[in-house]
Amino acid sequence: MRIVKKNERVFEWVNHQGVSPIVLVCEHASNHIPTYLNNLGLRRNDLERHIAYDIGAAGVARVLAQALDAPLIVNRFSRLIYDCNRAPNHVAAVPIVSEIYEISSNANLSTSQRQRRIDEVYRPFHRALEDALDKRAAARIPTAVVSIHSFTRVYHGMRREVDLGLLFDRNDHMAKAFGPGPDGFTTRFNEPYGPENGVMHLMNVHGYARGLHHLMIEICNDLIDTPAGQEKWAMHLARPLAKIAAAMRDKQ
Repeated sequence: MRIVKKNERVFEWVNHQGVSPIVLVCEHASNHIPTYLNNLGLRRNDLERHIAYDIGAAGVARVLAQALDAPLIVNRFSRLIYDCNRAPNHVAAVPIVSEIYEISSNANLSTSQRQRRIDEVYRPFHRALEDALDKRAAARIPTAVVSIHSFTRVYHGMRREVDLGLLFDRNDHMAKAFGPGPDGFTTRFNEPYGPENGVMHLMNVHGYARGLHHLMIEICNDLIDTPAGQEKWAMHLARPLAKIAAAMRDKQ
């Protein structure tokens, strides 16, 4: 049985014709799991937790796309089905455990079942982004790739004191150009995650490998779990990203 219904897309383009040099990505936007998968063995309220999606990230990304006039690609399926920020051979691509929660329906997937998730969820999402970046390259449009994520304040019982994380692997240009972050909040490089946690797959494939500037942004989800918080943080991000976009245009 197919994971994705015929003619259904695993992604959505928002403001696809946006003219900003920045292309936005939100790969953990949704907690949607097809009904026949029976919530992957989880209780329904567990799917409202961070294990299923990045709380608030999609709202921030959508507001930011409008503020910057930037195209945004949004994943429409839960990362518990397939985490599109992980390579197909990564152990966490189809998670068996997320923090303290066992994902029982993922534990005994056959090779063909796992491949179906790669073919129906991972590949279409990445192909759509790849096609968009190819078209921009052919048109010689200056481009940077920025992904929007959120994280939990407490993880495995430990409180995180960072509010905003600017993540990179082999190219720190955009992280440094972004600046110190909004006043009154703690901004740090490569926290609460970094490349050693295997979270830079999409940035490395679509940013670094193409020679594009790129940045993964992580916001603590207790700051963006309401529409007002999402609007506020989209504006916090918009100001430095708009300056980066303007500098890219000036260099064209």
